Amino acid sequence: MPTPQRTAVVTGASTGIGHACTARLAAEGWRVFAGVRKTADAERLVAELGEAVIPLIMDVTDTATVQAAAETVRTTLAGRTLDGLVNNAGIAVAGPMLNVPLEDFQQQMDVNVTGIVRVTQAFGPLLGVDESLEGGPGRIVMMSSVAGEMAAPFLGPYSASKHAVEGLSKALRRELMLYGIQVVVIGPGAVATPIWAKAEEIDAEPYRETRFYDALLRIRGWMAKNGPEGFPPEKIADRVFRSLTEDKPRLRYAIVPQRLTNWSLPKLLPGRLVDNMVAKRVGLQRKYR
Repeated sequence: MPTPQRTAVVTGASTGIGHACTARLAAEGWRVFAGVRKTADAERLVAELGEAVIPLIMDVTDTATVQAAAETVRTTLAGRTLDGLVNNAGIAVAGPMLNVPLEDFQQQMDVNVTGIVRVTQAFGPLLGVDESLEGGPGRIVMMSSVAGEMAAPFLGPYSASKHAVEGLSKALRRELMLYGIQVVVIGPGAVATPIWAKAEEIDAEPYRETRFYDALLRIRGWMAKNGPEGFPPEKIADRVFRSLTEDKPRLRYAIVPQRLTNWSLPKLLPGRLVDNMVAKRVGLQRKYR
C-alpha cells in the first residue's frame, strides 16, 4: 500500500512565518490546509504554491469559521487523521499597560490565546482524539515567542499572550499524552515578518502626555530596526517542519538572534539586574524631583 500523503493545518498562512511554513511543507510533499482570512490571500497562495495548498477561509476569533474549516478538513481527509496543526496566527499590541485601551488588550488575547484554544478544540479530534479515524496521532506546534518567557516594556499585551501560550501548551501536552499527540513550542526572537515591519506605525500620540512617551518612542525605534534584521521566516519554518517529522523533538525551541545577549544572559542574570539594564537603556529609570 502506498504511504498516504501527509497533511497539516497552518493558521495565519497569508504572510510571515505561516506563509513560510506552508511553502516548506508543500515543498516537502505535504498537503497543507492554509488558514487565511481573505479570499485574495487564498487565491494568491494557490497561485504561488500550487494545488498542494488548500486554503481555509477562517478567522481564529470567529468560532463559526473555525468549525466550518475543521469540517472541510475532516471531509477532505475522508476518515484519516491529520498529521499536524501549526497554531501560528497572531498579532502584536503595543502600549503602556497603565494606558493601553482594554479593547486592544482583549483583541490581543482573543487572537493569540483564545484563538489557539478555538482552533485546537476544533481540529483536535482530527489529530487522533477521534479514535474512529485511521492513521497515527498528529502533532501540534505552538508558535510562541521569546516574549513567552521574557517581557519588554510596552509589549505587555503581547508578552501576556505568549506567556499564556506557554502555559496552555504545557497543560495540553500532558493531557494529550493519553492519545499520543505531541505538543511542541517554538519561541522565536526577532523574525523579519510583517508583524514587526509595522512597528513605525505604532501610534505613540495617545501617550504623549504620559511619562512613558519618550521611552515608548525608543522601543518603537528598536522594534523597527531589529524586526527587519531578524531571522528570515524560513528558518522558523525549518524548525516547524522538523518538529512535525523528527522522532523525538524537544518540548520547546528558542530560536533567537544574538542568543547570548538576547536569551542566555537575561535568563541567567538576576531579575532586578536585568530590569535595571533595560530601564536604563530605554529611559525608564525613576526621575526624582
